[in-house]
Amino acid sequence: MKQNTHLEINNRLSGEILNLNQNYSKVQLHTLSEMRVDKKGLIHGGFIFSLADFAAMVAINHPNVVLGGANVRFLKPVREGDILIAEAQLSKKEGKKSIVDVEIKCSNEIVFNGEFICFTPDTYILGDD
Repeated sequence: MKQNTHLEINNRLSGEILNLNQNYSKVQLHTLSEMRVDKKGLIHGGFIFSLADFAAMVAINHPNVVLGGANVRFLKPVREGDILIAEAQLSKKEGKKSIVDVEIKCSNEIVFNGEFICFTPDTYILGDD
């Protein structure tokens, strides 16, 4: 399946798509030194959230999809050099609103999970440039 959304995202910082099917995505992120918050190599949660958000968006895979909200849990710390795998699955759709469940694992341990509320408006949110 072809990627139809978030075409200009920085894959180095938000992840590379490994698998994309209808209502499902699998995205991988190699954590980098510029994601660290300290000398011990702890990765900033914003990068983990970005991976989850990107996985949710490509699971919907509509050019106009945007994030409306999220309920997330950071379960374990992530370190520089870790390889994260996010899996996102559409769980509910009501008109333009979609709920996507996302789980991120590192070495088969769950480090993050959440529910992402996505919207697909008829037109692009920033206009039709």
